[in-house]
Amino acid sequence: MGSIHLVTQPQEEPPALHTRAMDNLQYIRETMERATAFTAISGWGLLAIGITGLMTSFIAAHKSFKSWLAIWLADALVALLIAGWSMDRKARATQTPLLSGPGRKVAFSLSPPLLAGAILSLVLYRSGSTNAIPGLWLLLYGTGVITGGMFSVSVVPIMGLGFMALGAATLFAPAAFADWFMAAGFGGLHIIFGVIIARRYGG
Repeated sequence: MGSIHLVTQPQEEPPALHTRAMDNLQYIRETMERATAFTAISGWGLLAIGITGLMTSFIAAHKSFKSWLAIWLADALVALLIAGWSMDRKARATQTPLLSGPGRKVAFSLSPPLLAGAILSLVLYRSGSTNAIPGLWLLLYGTGVITGGMFSVSVVPIMGLGFMALGAATLFAPAAFADWFMAAGFGGLHIIFGVIIARRYGG
């Protein structure tokens, strides 16, 4: 009588312990990244942007619309450079990835209202309704700050509400007050909330 041989299926080796640990760490890191707020917004950067906004509002006052527009667009470029430099500096100081999950969400949420503002500004300019542009800018900038601020510290959406309120008031106020509203928004609100963010959220 022949001998009986038991045939066993070769078992797959379980994944190495360090591989599973790395997968778990990656999952935890991604989960925390999605849950945490974007804290690299620089209060001091907002303060500097506010100062340039105040200066611009006084320089641009009582100019022709083309000169007014050129001055404000130049200030927008300066503000963008200040914001980028100051956020990068704060992100490096706090060892926070600037282009992390929350950072990308802030950028993507802020961009559509600003793009809509640029397109509507062109439409208003071509139609001759230039008096509505300052209010439109304040209103849509505030909208972008609120939507982007939902992924940042809690004080940022409050600043956005302030911009929206000023924008709505500008749209219904006499055109002669537009420069004052621009100064209060792009100057005053940036300075006030910049100081708050700098003191409460590490610079």
